[in-house]
Amino acid sequence: MAHTKTDVHEQADDQELGAAGSQLSTAPADPPPVEADGAVPVLGVIGWARWCWRQLTSMRVALMLLFLLSLASIPGSLVPQTAIAPAKVQEFRDRHESLGPIYDTLGMFNVYSSVWFSAIYILLFVSLIGCIIPRSWQFVGQLRGRPPGAPRRLTRLPAYTTWRTDTEPEQVLAAARRMLVRRRFRTHTAGDAVAAEKGYLREAGNLLFHVALIVMLLAFAAGQLFNSEGGKLIVEGDGFSNTLTQYDDFRSGSLFDSDRLAAFGFALDGFEASYERSGPQKGTPRTFRARVTYWQGADGTERKTTIEVNKPLEIAGNKVYLIGHGYAPVVTVRDGQGDIAYQGAVPFLPQDANVSSVGVIKVPDYRGKDGSKDQLGLKGWFVPTFAGAGKGTMFSQFPAPDFPVLALTPYRGDLGIDSGLPQNVYQLDTKNMKQFKDSKGNPFAQRMLPGETMTLPGGAGSVTFDGIKEWASFQISTRPGNGLALSGALAALAGLAASLFIQRRRIWVRAVRGHDGTTVVEMAGLGRSEYAKLPEELADLAIALKPQAPPAADTEDHPHPTEPAEGEGARA
Repeated sequence: MAHTKTDVHEQADDQELGAAGSQLSTAPADPPPVEADGAVPVLGVIGWARWCWRQLTSMRVALMLLFLLSLASIPGSLVPQTAIAPAKVQEFRDRHESLGPIYDTLGMFNVYSSVWFSAIYILLFVSLIGCIIPRSWQFVGQLRGRPPGAPRRLTRLPAYTTWRTDTEPEQVLAAARRMLVRRRFRTHTAGDAVAAEKGYLREAGNLLFHVALIVMLLAFAAGQLFNSEGGKLIVEGDGFSNTLTQYDDFRSGSLFDSDRLAAFGFALDGFEASYERSGPQKGTPRTFRARVTYWQGADGTERKTTIEVNKPLEIAGNKVYLIGHGYAPVVTVRDGQGDIAYQGAVPFLPQDANVSSVGVIKVPDYRGKDGSKDQLGLKGWFVPTFAGAGKGTMFSQFPAPDFPVLALTPYRGDLGIDSGLPQNVYQLDTKNMKQFKDSKGNPFAQRMLPGETMTLPGGAGSVTFDGIKEWASFQISTRPGNGLALSGALAALAGLAASLFIQRRRIWVRAVRGHDGTTVVEMAGLGRSEYAKLPEELADLAIALKPQAPPAADTEDHPHPTEPAEGEGARA
C-alpha cells in the first residue's frame, strides 16, 4: 500500500522527536535484532560471551546481585561466626549434632569468607564496574556535546506555547539565550532556534550512586581483610600495651599483619559507676566511665582521659571501647607452712544485672601442713550487696558495693595446669580434686566480709578477703574501611537524592518571520520521563521572555494567543 504524504511527514517527525529525546539518559538501549527476516541468530562462542557480559553489566542484574548480597548477609547475623565468637560456634555444634556438619559444609559459620558469598560479591563488583565505565564515558561525551537542534514541528512536543511579536527574530533568539543562560541552561543556537538543556546532575547523581556502591564494597572488603579486634580485661591499677601477647582474645582479617600493631598503651586508674537508688529504674547505671592514662609510642607523653560507653578512646588509628565492668576480690592465700602462696585481685564475672559474680582462684604452688607439694583451687561467688544472713540467698540486691560478701569453696588436688592443655581461668576442673571437709565430714565453704579470714580444715592454710577492686573490659579494634564506607554512604545518599529530585529536560525557542511581517515565537519542552512541572516551567520561561519579545497587537487576520496565566499556555 502506498504511503501518503502525511504519513511520510509523520514518520520524519517521529524520527526528529526520537533524536530530540536521545541521550537524555546514559542507560544502554536494547540492541536491535540481527536478522531482518525475524529468524533467531546463531551465536558462536564470542557471541555468547558478549551476551553474557551484556547481561552481567546490565543495571537489572546489578540490582539482583545487590539484593542477593543482602540476603546472603542474613545468615551472618543469625548464625554464630567463627571469626567473631568461636565459643558460640562450638556450643552450636554441640547442641546440633546433625545440623552442625551441614552448616560447616555450607560455610554458615564463615559466611563472609565463604565461596558463595565471595562469588556474589565479586560478580556484583564486576557488574557495577561494567555498568559505570561505559555510562561515564557516554556522560562525559554528552557534557562535551551540544543540545540537539529543534524538531521541525514543535507542536508535537509534550509542552508547547506560541505567540507573535514585532521584535526581530535575531533579537528574540538573543534574548531567549540570555534568559536561559541565567536559568543555568546549557544553550546552543542552531539555525532559527535556540536549543537548551538542563538537569545534567540527575545523571551525574545516578553515576555517583553506583560509584558509591563500589566504594562501599571496597570498604567492606578492606574491613574484612585488614581489620583487627581484640579484648582485654584490666583490673584497677593494671595496664595494657598493644602487643599480641597482651590480648585475652584476638581476631583479625586474613591480610592483617600483627607485626604492624600500633605502638600505644593505657592503664586503668579507676572506674566510676553510680546507679539509680529507687523507682522502677532502680539499679540502672547513671554514670559508667573508666578513668585511664594512655600514651602513644615507647616514649610518648602520658595523658589522662575517660572512656565511656559509645565514647571510645581513639589512638593511633585504633578505637578502645568500654564494653564491661565487674569486681575483683583481693585475696591472700597462705599455705600450711604459713607462707603466702597467692596474693592479688581476682576478676569475677557478672551473672546478672546486680553484678552477682562467679570466679575461680587457682594456687599451683601450695604446700600442706606436712610440707608436701599440692595444688589448691577455690570456687568463689561474690555479691556487691548481700541481703544479709538469713535474709536471702547468695545473690546481689544492688550493683554498687554496699555490702560486699565473698563465698569460697576450697578444693585440693591436681588443677590440670601441668598437662599443657589450655584452660579457662574462670572455670575449675574438679575431676582430680577433692573438696575440703569440716570436722563433721561435711563439705566445707565459708562466707567472708572484707578483712575476714577463712581457715582451711586440718591446718591446711588460710584465705583472707582483703577487699575489692573494680575491673573493666575493653575492645581494641581497627577498621580501615570505616571512613571509606561512611564517605561512600554519604555519596550514595547525595547521588540518590540527585537522581530522584532533579529532572533532565530540554527547551527549544524558535523565532521566524511570519507572512504578515511579525515574528512567530514558539517554545517547547521535552523531559526524560513524565515531568509534571515541565508545562509550568515552560510557561514561566515564556513569561520571562515576553518583556524582550512582547506580543504584537491583535489584528483581524492574525490574532495572537493571549498571554498565558501561570500553568497555562503550555500544553502537556
